[in-house]
Amino acid sequence: MPKRSAGAGTPASTALAAAGIPFTLHPYEHDLAAASYGLEAAKALGVEPERVFKTLLADTELGIVVAVVPVTGLLDLKALASAVGAKRATMADPAVAERRTGYVVGGISPIGQKTRHVTVVDETAQLFDTVFVSGGRRGLDVELTPADLLTATGATYAPLAK
Repeated sequence: MPKRSAGAGTPASTALAAAGIPFTLHPYEHDLAAASYGLEAAKALGVEPERVFKTLLADTELGIVVAVVPVTGLLDLKALASAVGAKRATMADPAVAERRTGYVVGGISPIGQKTRHVTVVDETAQLFDTVFVSGGRRGLDVELTPADLLTATGATYAPLAK
């Protein structure tokens, strides 16, 4: 079980600490030339890429929704729309994603966003004791249990990755 870590000072770590949710911060040296932030994190942290999840925002007729999917896969927008009861979903504009979350692209955490959004986590997260998501900036991941990720974000599980 990960331990609570102090420090980092991101909205994600602050929200987790305030909620009493155990977590471990994993900083790493971010390479500005990295093609995939999530795969970079997996390699830098020495963990299976399937345990590292990326945070994506999509636009639906119900508003902006958040999808948390493995960095090894792609988001199935039809599956996300179905999971939230929308007719369709499209990727949110990156500028909108940054404004709505308070984070920069490549460092968007599903936790501690400026505006709370409907959030869905890919069901494969349940296969692992702990998973890694962005800690709120490039070069920082947070490790926590899938159940604690759901608690921290108010999320549900659904099959989202393809």
